Amino acid sequence: MTAFRPFLVLLFAIAPSVHALTLETALQTTLRDNPEIRQAKAVVEQAAGRRVVLHSIAYPDLGISGIAGVQGGQRADNPGTHPFAFAQGNLTQPLFDAAIPASRRRGDLELLIAQQQLNLAITAQLQRTRLAFYTTLYQRSQQGLQQTQQQRLEQNAVSQQARYEAGTTDRGALAAARVQASEIGPLVETSQRARETALLDLSNAMGVNLGEAPSTLLPKAEGELAFVPVHTELKEATTRALQQRCDVKLARLLVRAASEDQRIVEAGYYPSLKAIVSGDYIPVSGIRRGGSGSTSRSDDFVSSEIRAGAAYSWRIIDNGKVGGAVLRQREAREINELQLHKMEADISRELAQIQTHFQAIAARRVSFLKSAQLAERNLEVVRQNIAQGAASQLEFRDAENNLSSARTGLLTAAYEQNVARADWDRATGRYFQFSDDTAANVR
Repeated sequence: MTAFRPFLVLLFAIAPSVHALTLETALQTTLRDNPEIRQAKAVVEQAAGRRVVLHSIAYPDLGISGIAGVQGGQRADNPGTHPFAFAQGNLTQPLFDAAIPASRRRGDLELLIAQQQLNLAITAQLQRTRLAFYTTLYQRSQQGLQQTQQQRLEQNAVSQQARYEAGTTDRGALAAARVQASEIGPLVETSQRARETALLDLSNAMGVNLGEAPSTLLPKAEGELAFVPVHTELKEATTRALQQRCDVKLARLLVRAASEDQRIVEAGYYPSLKAIVSGDYIPVSGIRRGGSGSTSRSDDFVSSEIRAGAAYSWRIIDNGKVGGAVLRQREAREINELQLHKMEADISRELAQIQTHFQAIAARRVSFLKSAQLAERNLEVVRQNIAQGAASQLEFRDAENNLSSARTGLLTAAYEQNVARADWDRATGRYFQFSDDTAANVR
C-alpha cells in the first residue's frame, strides 16, 4: 500500500512576479510550496524511522566491549610486567516473542498512517486553494458588474445634463441622476478591497512568500466563473468515497494500528525465548587471574572462550500491569472503530446534502435568468420613457437595481455551483484524480 499521488499537470512554474495564473497552476504551486504540506512530508520521513525502531525487536542485538592494560609485579614463576587485553562480545537473538509479528505490522502501519496524513493535508490545502481561487474570480466579477452599473449611471447623469441644458428636464432630475451615479462609487471600492483580500487568501493558501514582495506582485486569478450543469449518482459516489477518501483510509489504518498495539501489549502474557552467545577474546598469553580458588597454578591462566545458551522468561503473575495496559489499549481501539463507523455513515448524508444543494442552485439560476431578461427589457423601456420625459429617475434607479440584482444572482449561482463542485470532489475523494476538466469528474 502506497500513498496516492494527485494527478496534476504543471503547465508552467509560477514566480512571485507572475500576475496571472490558472486554477491548475495554483493547485500545483500549493503542492510545492504550501507549508502544511511540506510539514506533512517531513512527518512521513519521521515515520520511516519509527518503522525501523518497531521492526528492530526481531533483529539480533550485538554488543562488544574491550579492556587493555599492563599486569606487573614480581612472582616466583612469572617475573616482570606483561601487557594484557581482552574483548567481550554478547549476541542476543530472539527465538520466540509474541510481540514480534505485531510490532512488524505496526511499523508498516506507522508509515502508511503518515502517508495518509500527508494525503489528507494535501486534500485540505488543495480545497482551500480552490475555494480561494473561486472567491477571487467571484469578487473580480462582482466588481466588474458594479463598474458596469456605475458606467450606466454616469452615462445617465451625462444625458440628464444634456437634457437640462436643452431645457427638456428640470434641475431635480439632474440632481437625482448625479446622486445615483455617486452612490455606486463606495460599493465599487468595497468590492475592490474584497478582491484584494481574496487574492491575499489565495496567496497564503498557495504558500507564496509575501514578506519580500510588494502587494503589486500578488498573483492574479485567470478565467471566469461558469455554470456547468452536473449530474450526480449518489449511490455510486458513496461507494467511491468509501474507497478513495483519505480520511476514511486514515481512520481504518488507525483502527488497525490500535489493534496491533493491543497485541503488542498482550504479548506480555506469553513466554519469550532468546538465544545468547557470549565470548571472551584474549590476544595476549600468560595472563593470570587472581583469586581463582583453584589448587592448580595452571588454572589461573586466562584464555579465550565462547559460551552459548538460551534464556527463557515467562511472567506467571500479572499483578494488573499487563492486564490494565490491555484494557486501556482496547478502549482506544473501540473509540477508533466508533469514529470510523460514524465517518462512513456520514458520507452518504454529506453527499446527499451537496446533491440537494446542486438542485437548489440550478433552480435559483433559472429564476435569475428569467428575472434578468425581464429586467433588461424593463430598463430599456424606462430609458426610452426618460428620453421622452415620461419616467422619473426613481423608476430608472429601480430598473437598474433590478437588473443588477438579477445579474448578481446569476454570478452568485455560478460561484456557489463551483464551490459545490469543489465540495463534491473533496467528499468523493477525487482530489487525487483532479484535472482541469472537473465536469468530466462529476457524473
